[in-house]
Amino acid sequence: MRIVIVTDAWFPQPNGVVRVLHALSETLKTRGHGVLVVSPDLFINVPCPTYPEIRLALFAGKRVIGMLEEFAPEAIHIATEGPLGQVARKICLTRGWPFSTAYHTKFPEYIHARTRLPLRWLYRRMRVFHAPSRAVMAPAPCIFRELRNKNFDNVKLWSHGVNTETFHPRDKNHLFGKYALRRPVHLYVGRVTVEKNLPLFLDLDLPGSKVVVGSGPMRDALIKRYPDVHFHIAENDRELSLCYASGDVFVFPSKTDTFGLVMLEALATGVPVAALPVTGPLDVFGMDGPGETEVGCLDDDLAKAAAIALNKSPKACREYAKRFSWEVVCDQFLDFLTPIERDAA
Repeated sequence: MRIVIVTDAWFPQPNGVVRVLHALSETLKTRGHGVLVVSPDLFINVPCPTYPEIRLALFAGKRVIGMLEEFAPEAIHIATEGPLGQVARKICLTRGWPFSTAYHTKFPEYIHARTRLPLRWLYRRMRVFHAPSRAVMAPAPCIFRELRNKNFDNVKLWSHGVNTETFHPRDKNHLFGKYALRRPVHLYVGRVTVEKNLPLFLDLDLPGSKVVVGSGPMRDALIKRYPDVHFHIAENDRELSLCYASGDVFVFPSKTDTFGLVMLEALATGVPVAALPVTGPLDVFGMDGPGETEVGCLDDDLAKAAAIALNKSPKACREYAKRFSWEVVCDQFLDFLTPIERDAA
């Protein structure tokens, strides 16, 4: 099948959505499907205000039409609600092509955190965008329920996976050559942005060291505010895996993630997770509320969660992460696609 994936999030953006879509597209290719990723790097683009790492495509309409006509897609998936997603949606509606969409991020919450625009108005815009979709893929049970409760139609539960070949236990001393770290190492990996709620983690009185791996618009300000915290940027997946494995506990303070792929990547490297009992962590842990499992702890008291998680088995963390297979993710994705009738194309 010839499949088009339209996304406003793509390399060199270092975030979970990019990692999910890249892994999905590569898995589809290994199965013999043709995949065209329509992404901002293929167009004139500008940095997003307040978040320059995100690139926004400009004047993409005619070029996207040409790309789709040349590729002759048999199915179209619109992964994001940004400029390219808007363009692809309009083309599909004009031509009568069915398409699927995904709800990878809590976009309304992110915009609200930066602009204070009302969440009710922002969610109304999201419902309008996704309304024509034949399948709105939600990456976690909590998000599935939230979208259904907010009157989104055609919502489908779509699991996410982790590459356990890339992310696996390694030498725990990788970071010690760069920084004078004391054990235990409390680690965060991900975007350094306002919605990630990092001060909650960085303000905690924890033993050992704190490490933040990632880039983003808040990074410089946090470096100045927290001189005792070690900040690092990984250059590639191998180095990222080494960073994960160097930690003793992964601390995830976000309240707005739809799933939190970084938690699975940490578990795959044998590092237990401490997080808040909110959407994302609840689904990764398979829990309905606060508590602990063999791979970590969820608690509103993040310091307490970190202390409990610190004693969890690295082997159990690794085995737990293996349950999240990209083959299952790919199967579900293909089931949710709606083929374009050839006479409609």
